[in-house]
Amino acid sequence: MAKGKGNTVEAVRELALPIAQANGVEIWDIRFEKEGPDWYLRIFLDKDGGVFISDCEAFSREIDPMLDEADFIEQSYMLEVSSAGLGRRLTRPEHFTAKLSEKVMVRLIHAENKEKEITGILQEFENGVVTLLKEDGNLQKIEINKTSFVKLCDDEDLF
Repeated sequence: MAKGKGNTVEAVRELALPIAQANGVEIWDIRFEKEGPDWYLRIFLDKDGGVFISDCEAFSREIDPMLDEADFIEQSYMLEVSSAGLGRRLTRPEHFTAKLSEKVMVRLIHAENKEKEITGILQEFENGVVTLLKEDGNLQKIEINKTSFVKLCDDEDLF
């Protein structure tokens, strides 16, 4: 496997998918991020009925030695395995497809029509364009490359 940050996430995904399947969980997202002087390899899990600490622990115990053996990450890093949780970001095409008809919030890189955040029901994701049904009943199309992020609004009632 290739070394370097660009290929790290996909190389980890290759290792992680069989482990996830064997443990009855799905890989929601993988991030290899630098915070201050430290690197973090974060693997977010999902499953019907929710992810428990025991799921994260079992997955972590299996993938940790495989990552050490594969040795394709040059930097020292900390491994974190957790639930994708509430308010999760949609980052891959399959995320958008799985969450059609759910309420999402889109944060734009640059405000359009004085709006920086747009909330609505996810209607479609096609060719890099998100279509939302807004509260006023209008459809709005947003190019994904003009967004900072798109996240679920499944945590609104908690705050």
